[in-house]
Amino acid sequence: MKTYQERAILLLMMLVAAPAWAQKPQLPGVGADDRRVTVDAGKDPWRSLVRVQTNLAGRCTGVLVTPTRVVTAAHCLFNGRTQRYLPASSLHVLFGYAKGEYRQHVTVASFTTDPAHDPAQPAGRAMATDWAVLTLNKPAPADVPPLPLSESHPPPGMALRLGGYSQDKAQILMADTDCRALGVGQAPGGPVLVHDCAGTRGTSGAALLAERGGIWSVVGIAVAVAADSGANRRNFAVPSAVFAPVIRENAGAGQP
Repeated sequence: MKTYQERAILLLMMLVAAPAWAQKPQLPGVGADDRRVTVDAGKDPWRSLVRVQTNLAGRCTGVLVTPTRVVTAAHCLFNGRTQRYLPASSLHVLFGYAKGEYRQHVTVASFTTDPAHDPAQPAGRAMATDWAVLTLNKPAPADVPPLPLSESHPPPGMALRLGGYSQDKAQILMADTDCRALGVGQAPGGPVLVHDCAGTRGTSGAALLAERGGIWSVVGIAVAVAADSGANRRNFAVPSAVFAPVIRENAGAGQP
């Protein structure tokens, strides 16, 4: 039986959730209370974040999780006009991006998404499976550390950070460094992590980061935001526990 908190979270997601790329008069997922600050894309943990771009000029954020793999949001790879995913050859990963400059540009060899994910579905039905793993054509720079993936859900109240290349500040890395996990709700397709970190269009695919014992890890990736971005901000992420086994199994099979 679901707890009151779980039922409340699910109801909130189904009633007010909107895709992270939805347009509102006020920035969705941020609102008037904007806690985001500029962070250095060359320093930890931010140097492990990347800018994901497409040949159609779309852009999102991603995170390096092995020397040759980046996790992002699946909807970032979807072509709404053709109702198909873009080919891997049209995807680009930029390391250390800031103001038009970057350390390294790497193309994508292939990518994996949840077989159950349908980007054409409303966000409330698609967000739980909205993840993608990009396999790069060559390894990331040697001094860019892959971040480990948590295989357990963060407890409510755990301190988090969320950084990305937001639509309003697309040329610099902006982050909410003072936010919290609120709980895990059950949406169609699986669990969804609810948090109060500020993020908007362009932040899709960005890592929700937690620090434990001086080590940064990924606990989820941002995929959707609530329609109400006021003082009681509620935004949504796919927990890393969902896609971590996929990456671990591929590594065990000897894939790069």
